[in-house]
Amino acid sequence: MVLRAVCTQQTHFAQLDLPRSSRKCSCMKHLLLAAALCLLTGCSANYRDQSVEVMTEPTLDLERYAGLWYEVARFPNFFERDCVAATAEYTPRPDGRITVLNSCRDGTLDGELKQAEGVARIAGDNPARLEVSFTPYIPFAWADYWVLDIDQDYTVAVIGSPGGGLGWVLARDRALPPARVDAALQVLARNGYDISQVERFGPDGAPL
Repeated sequence: MVLRAVCTQQTHFAQLDLPRSSRKCSCMKHLLLAAALCLLTGCSANYRDQSVEVMTEPTLDLERYAGLWYEVARFPNFFERDCVAATAEYTPRPDGRITVLNSCRDGTLDGELKQAEGVARIAGDNPARLEVSFTPYIPFAWADYWVLDIDQDYTVAVIGSPGGGLGWVLARDRALPPARVDAALQVLARNGYDISQVERFGPDGAPL
């Protein structure tokens, strides 16, 4: 999951008489607030039949889940528009939360590197039901990030949300055999997702 946003200085500041440094700061605040709202709403279509109950991984070990993951499939969303070769890295913190570092290339495999750092926390007492924020100082800016399924070796993970606007298949290796991608997509299908709308990525991270 990679968070991206675009801020046009002219749009936000055309009528403001602010020092350049203040403009930059205010622009970033607008970006972060917009990003938070996107995470909450998905800024995208609803890909899931919400009459279907979402089932999460019953025994998720967050220590084993930590580390680097590659996106091999995702549902289109606003903040990953034009993202290729996307990765997500999760690092446990002493306070029990998880640092999230999302990265991708902009448009092409040799495009500009885009990164966003956020934080995840357990929602309630189920470690598979996480909440993620890239603006944790804003109280309402936490989005559901549920681990629906993970294989025994912790090499393929299926991520979704009850709202149905977001969903991913992550793997430890980009070169995931198509049969394993298909099996992961079936987990999304069983949770009410319309997998005909999913985007898939090849071993190099480029769209298929």
